[in-house]
Formats: sequence, C-alpha cells, structure tokens
Amino acid sequence: MELNLSKRSKRESITVGGVEVQPGRQATIDLPITDLSTHTPVTMPVQVVHGRTDGPRLFVCAAIHGDEINGVEIIRRLLRLSTLRQLRGTLIAVPIVNVLGFVFQSRYLPDRRDLNRSFPGSVGGSVAGRLARLFVDEVVSKSTHGIDLHTGAIHRDNFPQIRGDLDNPETEKLALAFGVPVVINTGFREGSLREAAARNNVPVIVYEAGEALRFNEACIRAGVKGIVRVMRALEMLPVAPPRRKKVASKPLVIGSSRWIRAPQSGLFRATKALGSQVKAGEALGAIANPFGDNEKTIHCTVDGIVIGRSNLPLVHEGDALFHVACHQGTKVVARSLDAFEPEADYETGTTAELTDELPIV
Repeated sequence: MELNLSKRSKRESITVGGVEVQPGRQATIDLPITDLSTHTPVTMPVQVVHGRTDGPRLFVCAAIHGDEINGVEIIRRLLRLSTLRQLRGTLIAVPIVNVLGFVFQSRYLPDRRDLNRSFPGSVGGSVAGRLARLFVDEVVSKSTHGIDLHTGAIHRDNFPQIRGDLDNPETEKLALAFGVPVVINTGFREGSLREAAARNNVPVIVYEAGEALRFNEACIRAGVKGIVRVMRALEMLPVAPPRRKKVASKPLVIGSSRWIRAPQSGLFRATKALGSQVKAGEALGAIANPFGDNEKTIHCTVDGIVIGRSNLPLVHEGDALFHVACHQGTKVVARSLDAFEPEADYETGTTAELTDELPIV
C-alpha cells in the first residue's frame, strides 16, 4: 500500500523478519514462531508503516498476555486512522504477541509460562523464551520507543492508567503525553518486556485498562487517543489544531499503591467503582456468608483512587479486592478525573476521524 507522505527527504528502508519495507510503504509480516503438533505453522503478525521521512520508530504491542484483548482492538483502530498518511518515522504494530495464548483465551502459553516474565528469551529455550527472543530481535531492536497495551487479569478491572520508569526522562515524556489521569512510577520486573527494552535503551510505557477477555469502549478510545498523543509528542504526527474546550489537568503521578484484601471468605459486594476517590477508613464494600451472617465491612487503608477492582463476587480470605493508588488531596484528584473524557471523539489533527466506527456496547 502506497502512503501519501511528505517527500521532504529520502530515508532508508527497514527490514523486519527478512522483509524489506521501503519508505512510504506499509507491509504485514508474519514472523514464524513454531509449528503445532499438526504441522500447522504459527506466526506472529506484524504490520510496519514506514514513513517517507525520518523520525522515531515506535512499536505498539498487545496481548502479551493472551487473554488481554482490549489492546488488539486499540491497534486495529489505530491502523485505520487516516492521520497515519502524515507519519514521520516508523510505526511497528503487533496486535497479538502471545498468539497461542490468544487462540486459547489464556493469559499464558501452552507450557503455562508467563511471556511477560520470559524476556529477553533465548533462541534455544522454551516456547515462551523463543517467542520473547523473537520479539526482542525483530521488534524491540528495530525501535526507539514502545507502548505495551494490557488489561487487568481475568475477573479484574483496571482504571485507565500508565505505568513506567519515570526516572527516565524520555519514558516520563511518553507517560505524561498519553493523557490518562493516573501515571504510576514503577520499576522493572525481572523478565518483563519493559526490562528487556530498557537494556536495549528503548523506553517503554505500559497502558493498563479494562478486564481480560472483554472489550471496553471507553478504555479502547482512551488507548487510541493516548497513542496518537504520544506520536504527536514524538513529532511523528502533526500537532492537533486548537480546540475550544477546557484544558485537561495534568496526570496524577503516583509513587505507590496498595491492594485491599478480603478479611474473610464469602460473597463480596463492592460499593466503590473504578476511578472513585477514597479515604482511609472509608467503606469499599462488604463480605458475608451465603446466609448473611458474619458480615464484615471492607475499609480502605489509604487515601487515593481506586485503579483496580475484582469483579468476582466469590472470594476467599486474602483475595485482592481493590487496588488503590496512594494520593492525598481530593481537589487535585477531582480535577484530574473530571477532565478525563474517554468517550470523546478521536483527535486526529487535520484528518477525519473514524466516523464509521460504531462504539462497542
């Protein structure tokens, strides 16, 4: 597909998976992973949009955990935006990294390994290790920046949030540009994609929003808009024209968070929604046995915002129920949350938005 891009300068082609993509072109590339026992090959699909002019090389990936599917839809919508015709640099889009987990609607690979604890991987290791190595060699190593799209685990819902190592100025730039109200400063977990990318000097932010195996329209829209904002901050896309609307507050930068756990087993009734402001001592819900006896109220232990919540009413003592981002100052929190408009139209600069894209309900 030929792109109508600016001809200000000629640049070199990019090669991914042995396929050379010329400037001003885009290509879908199938990276070979393994063969099934049926002799059927399994590949990881990658779409490369290679702008005609030089600029950053951004990878956007989803479904590293195979049941976290919001990001797959985010990337589908991203690739349909007409503003990509004005792209500077390169976009490497990988909607489904953990292909085997995705097919079987599982967080893990068939060997029960967590792909996001298997980086940087090994060409001679397990399926998880080989897949991780393939991604590092063919995607991370060809990029200058990255965005990794996630959701909560099964039966857990996450409020839209960005996670990243804000001690890195370039990562902080991406995190604050994304435009969701909560940004969490977090270190690296051993074996994670972020850690492997950092070793390759590639700053990566993680977008967390929604629940596994479910589409959430608000989270999807916020994700598409956030990626476009990051691409504008990197000067990969033109700056949006001025709009007559209130200016969004700066994101709340969170340094720590805490899980509130079930004090006993029973039936869980939540009374606080995602994004709620909460104070220490405030009631979040209650747990009782099926007869209604021995009811216990769940109290928050810190001031902050509910950024994660269990949706499963059946709980055991010690189960994680609420994830609270620690933050004091209710007026500041209120301004940030009120300015968040996930249902608003896509902002695509001078090009048309996806007017034919019906919202998921």
